[in-house]
Amino acid sequence: MTKRISLAKCGPTARAAVLGLALVLGGCTTLIDNYGYVPTEIQLQDIEVGTDTKETVAENIGSPPLDELQRDRSWYYVAMRRETYAWRAPEETERQVVAVRFTEGGTVENVERFGLERGQVVTLSRRVTDASVPEPGFLRGLLQSTTLAPNLTGEDI
Repeated sequence: MTKRISLAKCGPTARAAVLGLALVLGGCTTLIDNYGYVPTEIQLQDIEVGTDTKETVAENIGSPPLDELQRDRSWYYVAMRRETYAWRAPEETERQVVAVRFTEGGTVENVERFGLERGQVVTLSRRVTDASVPEPGFLRGLLQSTTLAPNLTGEDI
């Protein structure tokens, strides 16, 4: 047989202790914030290298949300995850960049997905293996602006 204790029968000190404990335990919850947008692999499979244009890419996966992420020949999609635990400062735990490169004629030339693993830039997927997305300075800047990768060298990209 289980004995139940009602807080109504407890004194004000016991109620305050239970309330304080609930507040302390509630403050230990991890808050997760997701920012940005990166198309999924399924969405990226619909893009045909050499066939699709900027217009069809915009119809299928949308255009990058910021004008700064749209270059003449490259579009960048960026997403990040930030976790905050209790009193600690927010920490970025994940960042992904999808780069879609276009030819001078406006057709898709390359689709690549980059991420950070232990502070190192890694290529998660690449649709065309013979040429990487140029403009490494811009891509390096997107990935370097995280606390996970403070010092990237030119060889990392």
